[in-house]
Amino acid sequence: MIVLIPGMGGMAGGPELLVILLIAVLLFGANKIPKLARSTGEAMGEFKKGREEVEQELEEIKDGAVSSSSESGRGESETVESTESSSSDDEFESDFE
Repeated sequence: MIVLIPGMGGMAGGPELLVILLIAVLLFGANKIPKLARSTGEAMGEFKKGREEVEQELEEIKDGAVSSSSESGRGESETVESTESSSSDDEFESDFE
C-alpha cells in the first residue's frame, strides 16, 4: 500500500522502494540491474541534453536572434515572384525553338 504524503509529492517510502527493488531483481536478474541502471542514466543524460538545446533555441527565438533570418527569407521569395511574373509562356517556348 502506497500512502501519499502531501509534502512528499507522492514519493514512495522505504518499504515500498524495497518491494520495487525486489521485483526488479526477480524480473531482470541481479547481473542485469547495473546494465539497466547505466542505460537508464545515459538515457536521462541524453534527454537532459536535448531539453537544454531546445530551451536554448527558445531563448534565441525569444531574444529575436532569428528575426534577421526571417527577413532574408522574405527577400528571396519576392525575388522568385518577380522573376516568375516577368516571363511568359510564349517567351519561354520561343527560347527553345
